[in-house]
This record gives sequence, structure tokens and C-alpha cells, in this order.
Amino acid sequence: MNLYIKKKIIKKQGTSFKEIEDYIAVEKKINVFVNRKEVISLYCTPSMIKELVIGLFLTEGILSNKISPEEMRIEYGEEITVDIPVAGDILTEGMVTSRCLGGFTFNKKREFEKVKHNFSISFEALKTIFNEFQEKSESFRLTGCFHSAAISDREKILVFAEDIGRHNTIDKVIGRSILEDIPFTEKLMLVSCRVSSEIVSKCLRWGIPIVATRGAPTDRAVEISERSGITLIGFVRRDRLNVYTNPQRIIS
Repeated sequence: MNLYIKKKIIKKQGTSFKEIEDYIAVEKKINVFVNRKEVISLYCTPSMIKELVIGLFLTEGILSNKISPEEMRIEYGEEITVDIPVAGDILTEGMVTSRCLGGFTFNKKREFEKVKHNFSISFEALKTIFNEFQEKSESFRLTGCFHSAAISDREKILVFAEDIGRHNTIDKVIGRSILEDIPFTEKLMLVSCRVSSEIVSKCLRWGIPIVATRGAPTDRAVEISERSGITLIGFVRRDRLNVYTNPQRIIS
């Protein structure tokens, strides 16, 4: 399924107007059912659907057991429908919609273990990996409409995803990592967007020790990172960055 379409538009440049062909991101509604009962509807880029659902459901605790992708039934059309056959109950209490294109999180307070891993990375290695991360954002370069996220070790990007929703990108790379049995210890979460408390909490759920973005964090994101042991880095651009919490993991 296409991630973007081409459309003729009128562009003003200087004192002239001209007709050009532009790239526009595709947005699809996805309806997720568990045992044929609708649980969630949200909007997303129509790629890595299995990864998105698996990452979202396991991260937010909607399901506690690993989901078999072979058992998921996905139908593509004007809207995308996903049905997951599972045994037992599911958790939807306290579920709320984020203002960022229908991303979901929970009001219910959940406690996770503090991230104590002593994984560290040099500034130069982080800069190299982040440059690679930005170069992979082809859909953003074409449309200007996509967020991106990636899981990386000290040397290379292991999983990469783009989506119109910033929460979706996080869920997609987490879902792919789970499917490929990639452990989250000694890993970085790279993101292109601002980092909110919801995004930090998703990373905390899986014990990811470093979160780095080219954007800015919120105060709650900083507070949670400080308490939970996550190294939170913002404004990664060329030869500079800001380390907001737990700076011992960034070495010169």
C-alpha cells in the first residue's frame, strides 16, 4: 500500500505562481478488534501494521502475552481492519486518546523497574548513528509529513519506522523488535519528534536506557527520565546535543 500520493498543486515562489506535482502522505484509519470485538481505532500510515498493533498492545498492557503475527487477520480497504484471536481478558480500563493523531495511552498508573543498565555510547558514535537515522527518513523528505523512530545499538540502526503519528513510530519499532527477538538492553531509541511523558514511558516499559531526539523534551518527560534512570538527550544536531538526565551514559 502506498505511503504517499502525487497531486498537482499551485506553488508560489518569489513573485510567480506555477503548477507542480507534490507528494502528500497517505492517512488511513485502522480498527483493531480482539475476538471480533472492537477495542481501538486510530489513524496511521498504512505500513508495518502488525508491528504497530503488537507494539501498542504489549507496551500499554492491553494484552499480556506475545501476539502471534500469523494469527492476526488484516483486511486492507478504505479503512484497515485488524482482528486478533486471543484467550482470556484484555485491559482497556483507563484508555485515553492522545491529541497526536489518535495515539493511545493509559491514565492508570503503572510501575516499571528502574533502568539500571550501564550501557554507554560516545558522542561521536551517537552523532554518526543519528546522521544515519536522519538519512533514512525518505518519506519525510518527500512530504514533510512523517515522524520517524529507530532502535539502534552502538554501531548501526536495527529497526526503523516512519508514520504520520509520532506515537505510532515508537510502537512500530518496538513491535518489530519484539517480533525479531531484539533485546532492548544496550539500545538507543532515536526519534525525530518532541519527547513527551508518553514516549518516555513506552521506552521505560522495555528498559531502553537512552532516548535521543532532534527535538525537545517536555518537563514531565525529563522528570520521568530522571526518576527511572533513562538518559534523555535532545536537540541532536551536527556537533551539539543537550543531555537532560543521567549523563553518565554519554562519554567523550
